[in-house]
Amino acid sequence: MPDKTTRRLLMVLAASLLLSSCSTSDRDRATRDPYPYWEQGAGAPEAADFMKIDVPAGATEVNGAIQANPQEDVYLLSFVTDANTAVQIAEDLRTEKPLRTKAVNLPPDQELFGHLGLPEPQTLKGARWAGVCPPCVKDHRRNSVQWIDVYVYDMAGGKARVYLHAF
Repeated sequence: MPDKTTRRLLMVLAASLLLSSCSTSDRDRATRDPYPYWEQGAGAPEAADFMKIDVPAGATEVNGAIQANPQEDVYLLSFVTDANTAVQIAEDLRTEKPLRTKAVNLPPDQELFGHLGLPEPQTLKGARWAGVCPPCVKDHRRNSVQWIDVYVYDMAGGKARVYLHAF
């Protein structure tokens, strides 16, 4: 049986190992970005590529972002185009129901489009919405996309802002 000095030395060694392993994981945790976070340098091209959306030629105010999450990332894309093109983009998603006006909702718990400097589309009076599960409608162009929300908000001069939110 070890003497008191040996036992104390073993206890100190065990405590040191335990503390050093905890501090290492804390240090690693501190160097990683906490979830969710916005991916630096990722914007409209990356979001459009994920959603397999062609931003129309002549579209303005094109903006996008990717929010990294532990389960699935969130992809945002928004632009202004003519109202007819905006509707065609929504139809190309192969939604089961056409665009329809939704009641204005309270702002979501989490800011998404606000990150792009835009109001959240579900808070805009008159915004039309459709949602689609690409795998459910057998849209093989978007087989890695689980869901897309599209909002079309009509603006002055025959223009419309398109909001796309996918994961």
